[in-house]
Amino acid sequence: MKEITDSRKLLGAGPGLTLKELSGLYKGLMKQHHPDRFQVDSEREEAEATSKRIISAYKLLEGIHPETNESKAEEFDQTLSSGVTNWQYKNLVLRVNFGDGSEYAFYGVQPNTYKKFVNTDGTARFVRRHLVGACPQRKLTSAVAA
Repeated sequence: MKEITDSRKLLGAGPGLTLKELSGLYKGLMKQHHPDRFQVDSEREEAEATSKRIISAYKLLEGIHPETNESKAEEFDQTLSSGVTNWQYKNLVLRVNFGDGSEYAFYGVQPNTYKKFVNTDGTARFVRRHLVGACPQRKLTSAVAA
């Protein structure tokens, strides 16, 4: 969750922004901090580091945005049907690997919810019922082509 808060702070984004508004903030910051705008090497390197942080923050916020998840709902349903193969839990973030090779992160998963997840042997049904919609999620890696 700290990752989400830090990303919002960096972009100056509130929790209720639309995807279009978030994109506008991102584009404005990238124009301001683009490395090609600077002639001095030290300023260019600093701008490059800043732009990388901005890009990372935008990708995170774009990935967990409800509009993004709605547009990719059918793809996620196919991923869920492939079953859960593995998971990792750290700092309220549950990373779930699925049978098709894709990986998703669920943010803000409370310890008691994680314990229930583990006790169900990490089933896709649990993910659908208790994580989807309750926790911000984003796709980390795509499915492996068969």
